[in-house]
Amino acid sequence: MSDLPTNVLLGRKLRDRGLTLVTAESCTGGLLAKVMTDIPGSSDYFRMGIVAYNNEIKSIVLDVPEEDIERYGAVSTEVAVRMASGATKISDSDIGISITGVAGPGGGTDHKPVGLAYVGVSDGVNTVAKKVAFEGDRRENRARFTEAAMILALQFLEDRLPIDV
Repeated sequence: MSDLPTNVLLGRKLRDRGLTLVTAESCTGGLLAKVMTDIPGSSDYFRMGIVAYNNEIKSIVLDVPEEDIERYGAVSTEVAVRMASGATKISDSDIGISITGVAGPGGGTDHKPVGLAYVGVSDGVNTVAKKVAFEGDRRENRARFTEAAMILALQFLEDRLPIDV
């Protein structure tokens, strides 16, 4: 594995392949978009970031069916998949990465505790999602969710799925 940060590796992979990226985030509040645009020259591949913190926005902007949110909850594989694929469609991007979860310190339940998230990656045709769980404070959880999403995207681009993140 490279000594380079994950965001740099992902950015290079996108640039080398001539691909564009969109992010769709909930609990991370735009952190993924921030770390991807921290890289000089990221405008070569980064198209836009969407922070859909509210379920209504997930439905209106990202085309996540309200029925999916009601049935599975906003923190679910199904919603992560819809967020990633919806983001690729509305932005006309090649790759969409989504994150939805419970960063904490509140908001967790027995079934969906603080530290749980689902990350998704889509190319508009194929979409994958992965459940991740961490123990940490809000800042740590958001950083780990972001890292997990970037790792999943790298794996998606390398056709090496599934590998634990």
